[in-house]
Amino acid sequence: MLAATNRAEVQMSSDLKPNTAELSFLNLAYNRFYDIFAEVMTDAFWQKDGWYRFSRAKDGFAIYAELLHYEPIKWDLEELKKSRPPMEAEIAGDLFRFIRNVVLHFPFFESWDQVWISKQIVNWCSEGKSIDQFLRSYAGKGPVKYRFWQSDNKRMTYLSITFPPEYSDDSRVFLKDVLTEAEGVKFAFILMRQVLDTQVIK
Repeated sequence: MLAATNRAEVQMSSDLKPNTAELSFLNLAYNRFYDIFAEVMTDAFWQKDGWYRFSRAKDGFAIYAELLHYEPIKWDLEELKKSRPPMEAEIAGDLFRFIRNVVLHFPFFESWDQVWISKQIVNWCSEGKSIDQFLRSYAGKGPVKYRFWQSDNKRMTYLSITFPPEYSDDSRVFLKDVLTEAEGVKFAFILMRQVLDTQVIK
């Protein structure tokens, strides 16, 4: 049930029967994600400094990535592949996990637009881990175009998710080129919330 403040008493469907530990974790994670979501979607948030915005975005992606370990949410992502437009499930799963992993494993940057990686940096200690796998799979794929409506300010926003044209030791992959900060982060939070909301009884 969502309260007016956006906080939630997470109650999963009775047929899923989450155990006590899962329910405790889900309540903490959902409530924190909803708090960050509510802040990110305000115009005032985008007037704050880059480090503050980056910190909040990182926390949102980190919480979402942890929630993807909950089995019913994994089922929902599989269902998205059948019922939603092409690539939406991959973006809601693979891309958002990739972003979380990049900002977690390479904590050298102070704003979204500064973040970059390369094949050499990604594989500095070993090859074939999740970031490397993502870039090997998606580099060179065409852009995916989206739009979203913000009812509070009656604004339609258009954006493209752009995969790097190449993935090599010499080329840098900038996070801002994959997903822009303002439009991209808002879109990501909207899509993440849509995935998470499927498990909440309202």
